[in-house]
Amino acid sequence: MPKFSSIDDLRAAVSDLPAANHEVADQVAGREAQLTKPPGSLGRLEDLTAWLAAWQGQNPPRLEVVEILVFAGNHGVTAQGVSAYPAEVTAQMVANFAAEGAAINQLAREAKANLRVMPLSLDTPTADFTEGPAMAEAEFLEAVSAGYEAVPAAADLLVLGEMGIGNTTAAAALSGALFGGGARFAGTGTGVDDAGLKRKRDVIERALQRHSGAIADPLHAAAALGGRELAAMFGACLAARHNAIPVLIDGFVSTAAVAPLKALRADALDHAHVGHVSAEAGHCLLLRELGMTPLLDLGMRLGEGSGAAVAVLVLRAALACHTGMATFEEAQVSDKQV
Repeated sequence: MPKFSSIDDLRAAVSDLPAANHEVADQVAGREAQLTKPPGSLGRLEDLTAWLAAWQGQNPPRLEVVEILVFAGNHGVTAQGVSAYPAEVTAQMVANFAAEGAAINQLAREAKANLRVMPLSLDTPTADFTEGPAMAEAEFLEAVSAGYEAVPAAADLLVLGEMGIGNTTAAAALSGALFGGGARFAGTGTGVDDAGLKRKRDVIERALQRHSGAIADPLHAAAALGGRELAAMFGACLAARHNAIPVLIDGFVSTAAVAPLKALRADALDHAHVGHVSAEAGHCLLLRELGMTPLLDLGMRLGEGSGAAVAVLVLRAALACHTGMATFEEAQVSDKQV
């Protein structure tokens, strides 16, 4: 039985979100102010520790159980020539993940994170959304439910990633539906040439026109223009909020996947940070629409959760400083006088 049996059921779950624990965050900020450094000298690291505490509801926060979930899906829109790689690469890369041969395997190991890869009906791609909705309501809810139920309640941090040939087209189309501007979010994705980029933009414009009657609603837009892996990331991000788990979002596709949450409720992504800004053209535009500032800018555009996995190391650095540094009193160092 799926977790969500109807769009209305899912919408109700998005409207019922727990708040951050500001009391715990204040406690963390209080200790931060006593550590042997000028106030604010660790910049965003100080804010990140308080953020972790606020959403975990515990002081000090911890990063003992870090879960990286990579969802994989195939897209019927690849028939339109929007990707430089064939659709069978999705399943081949899932096999590479299983053999521990991908970038995310190495980064997960360095981040001391548990990596799980979940292929979603790879033998049955979503429909070509230039011809009809990518997913019927039942298919969309099944994928959202799979993502929701994949999140372990005991996790201290959730990292979201994806694999899916054609999914930058889906992400760009969904972003255009949510924030307007047509195909402005389209980029080269896996490396299409100029002709391929033009095809991609044309495909997105056609899709937005075809589904113009449905995309005013963020959930219907996600079903009509998204993909199973995007829907699963939406569900996982929602589950994390319900289970008091902070989230690191990866790049363009992952951000587009969870963007409908913020379109439905302004504070729905307050428990999430974007791990890095992707070199994929549309990501900066989408982050601007969402009002979110990424932690890193390394020119990455791989997907797989790779940029967010690197950002886990930043969170570990923030937590190590907060818990390991001495206070002025403990170190017998004179505090600021004026």
